[in-house]
Amino acid sequence: MATAVLARPARSLINVVQCVRLIRTQATVMFAKENYEYDLVVIGGGSGGLACAKQAVQLGAKVAVLDFVKPSPRGTKWGLGGTCVNVGCIPKKLMHQASLLGEAIHDSQPYGWQLPDPAAIRHDWATLTESVQNHIKSVNWVTRVDLRDQKVEYVNGLGYFKDDHTVVAVMKNQTERELRAKHVVIAVGGRPRYPDIPGAAEYGITSDDIFSLPQAPGRTLLVGAGYIGLECAGFLKGLGYDVSVMVRSILLRGFDQQMATMVGDSMVEKGIRFHHRSRPLAVEKQPDGRLLVRYETVDEAGTATNGEDVFDTVLFAIGRQAETGTLKLANAGVVTAEGGKSDKLEVDETDHRTNVPHIYAVGDVLYRKPELTPVAIHAGRIIARRLFGGSEERMDYADVATTVFTPLEYGCVGLSEEAAEAAHGKDGIEVYHAYYKPTEFFVPQRSVRYCYLKAVALREGNQRVLGLHFLGPAAGEVIQGFAAALKCGLTMQVLRNTVGIHPTVAEEFTRLAITKSSGLDPTPATCCS
Repeated sequence: MATAVLARPARSLINVVQCVRLIRTQATVMFAKENYEYDLVVIGGGSGGLACAKQAVQLGAKVAVLDFVKPSPRGTKWGLGGTCVNVGCIPKKLMHQASLLGEAIHDSQPYGWQLPDPAAIRHDWATLTESVQNHIKSVNWVTRVDLRDQKVEYVNGLGYFKDDHTVVAVMKNQTERELRAKHVVIAVGGRPRYPDIPGAAEYGITSDDIFSLPQAPGRTLLVGAGYIGLECAGFLKGLGYDVSVMVRSILLRGFDQQMATMVGDSMVEKGIRFHHRSRPLAVEKQPDGRLLVRYETVDEAGTATNGEDVFDTVLFAIGRQAETGTLKLANAGVVTAEGGKSDKLEVDETDHRTNVPHIYAVGDVLYRKPELTPVAIHAGRIIARRLFGGSEERMDYADVATTVFTPLEYGCVGLSEEAAEAAHGKDGIEVYHAYYKPTEFFVPQRSVRYCYLKAVALREGNQRVLGLHFLGPAAGEVIQGFAAALKCGLTMQVLRNTVGIHPTVAEEFTRLAITKSSGLDPTPATCCS
């Protein structure tokens, strides 16, 4: 009996010890999980990632940003700042400006400016690229200094997931560093695609290369008619080069197609050649260093014919792919869109979460979202404010304005005419449109044939405006202000009651009175009619 009595407390003591050990083990595991080195790790040092990181630090978070640029097939690489700063918006706008200045030089003569010999005016490619690259390098430097000043740790390494809370940075010397984070934001953006044809990647270039191309591009073929292809074609032609564009299907897919056609026609007027319904088959380097492009053209009846031509430079602008291939997303349990078939990420519309609750994504890596720098910046800041500031903000992807910087610029916001018709029916919308004559075009007698704008509105009531489209000088500056009005519920009644600033091209929106359905001629008799 005594032995039995003593056994009970012994067994109880053993159970207590086991419970203590179990609690200690669970606590250790929990502590390990919560013992993160960083509150946030951002993979990608582009516009969206940097905006998110800096906002998070300002809200008290400990943040690291990983950024590493893999060289293009031509060996082009760049510094911190992402596509926009290095090989996108900024150098594109600078080269577009260089092109406009060349046109302005010739326009200046009728205004009384005396040029020594207008026919002798030439552009120097080396000077332009040096100036552009010097500006970009200054931005790279300022960006690094800004991260240091704001206490954001910058890691110059290529990131991938070890698990859902651990990001590994592969450094330049191939050593690896692990960073454990409570939250991770994927902001790796995208890179241009090459077609799967012989010689494309070996001899062709993309927008990754054109802004620092060491030699003048000479006679150039642009393959692709999206906004990148058309913008590059436009500034190259403006700088004096022979330019052709190869179009497989349509221009500016996703944009209003009436406006896209007019953009193309205005470029033809500038001397740019278009090869419609065509695709390259191969790029071959000739003994003299020039590039022979073999291509196929299909007529409307479906008959294919082959052709070939020789160029100094072939630039592919056929689309971009997300840089998710090196992230090892499976290690973190992150699934790409379309059940893993896409290279892009689908996120929750509320907070930009991927399918893994503490992993987010922002910018060009997102599935079916606008690939625009201001969109990425705004969304990145919203993610940080939701994570560390208690905010309930949501990113609004509706009515995002944009501009295509072709020689005659195209700015738009809201729905295209096709999209409005699909949403509300042909009888449910009204389209107001007009041609106009920019005052600055009068004296040099520049063509006004394609200076055109339209407002797509609901037909009933006060006619809420669904979309605005503008083709002409300073389109980006014009459309930005009207974008805010559209977000505020702009109606045609309000637009018509707005007094314009005369003489400006922006005032033309306030003068829209002729509808397409009326069949009346939208061409004005004078600048003040």
